Amino acid sequence: MNSSIYKEGMMAFDTALDGFLAYLKANRGLSANTLKAYRSDLAECLNWLAARACDELPGITTDDLREWMADASRTHARSSMARKVVAVRGFFAWAHERGLMPADPAAVLLTPKIPNTLPAVLTEAQAERLMDDTDARRDDDPEKEAIDLRDAAIMETLYATGIRVAELVGLDVGDIDFSHRTLKVTGKGNKQRVVPFGAPAAAVLTAWLERGRPRVIAADGERALFLGVRGRRIDQRVVRGVVHRLAREAGVPDISPHALRHSAATHLLDGGADLREVQEMLGHSSLKTTQRYTHVSIEQLKSRYAQAFPRA
Repeated sequence: MNSSIYKEGMMAFDTALDGFLAYLKANRGLSANTLKAYRSDLAECLNWLAARACDELPGITTDDLREWMADASRTHARSSMARKVVAVRGFFAWAHERGLMPADPAAVLLTPKIPNTLPAVLTEAQAERLMDDTDARRDDDPEKEAIDLRDAAIMETLYATGIRVAELVGLDVGDIDFSHRTLKVTGKGNKQRVVPFGAPAAAVLTAWLERGRPRVIAADGERALFLGVRGRRIDQRVVRGVVHRLAREAGVPDISPHALRHSAATHLLDGGADLREVQEMLGHSSLKTTQRYTHVSIEQLKSRYAQAFPRA
């Protein structure tokens, strides 16, 4: 294939891709991480097409896209392929609507079915053990103690609120309302919600803010609630590492922040919390998504209204 033709095709694709991402940003309010994922998934598909002489949008067919799916499926999990197909369908629908191609070749693409598996979940006793073990860790060295306080606040906040790890790292100090014990959380699509937390989380958050955070914060200041060792907003990867390490040290099953979120939701529902209130707390747009996070039937959940939570 002529390399100059390939480059011209990719330039045309890049222009269309930039236009689509600008549309998503303006009309869907997607986060920077979501837009980055869209760009990566679509670039992978468009690069594959351009390398096979499909270098103009109007000439791309459904068969071309099915070949791409078959090839990509060899190296990607079903969950990844499902995400990629959603991105590709959205892109080509947008391109067709704007007259960039005479038909939408992706309209009939089927999303790969994903097994309905649930993440690991701790029992209430295991969660209690993990939180107590984390809260008890205090190093004699002031700098190390500051990180211990931070890690305890991270764990309690994740479990008490069920928020996503991306939402946790996005929290600012001003998002905490101690008088009402609530957090202002910015979720997917930049949607904000208010999430309650209990007394244990309030205690460790106060300790982190008063005794830990001042020792870690960078000289020029930082709004972020949780900081890394260099005094800047903590990274999601660091938070995941903290959760895995503390679970291992507490002797409970290895879990991720998402599994801790699932544990919180399940314990709330098992304790009698209302399904729709948990839906709002987790930031789910669909009640069906919240139901998937539980281990009891929706019929039983709807009949329970006496709220209870092991660390409230």
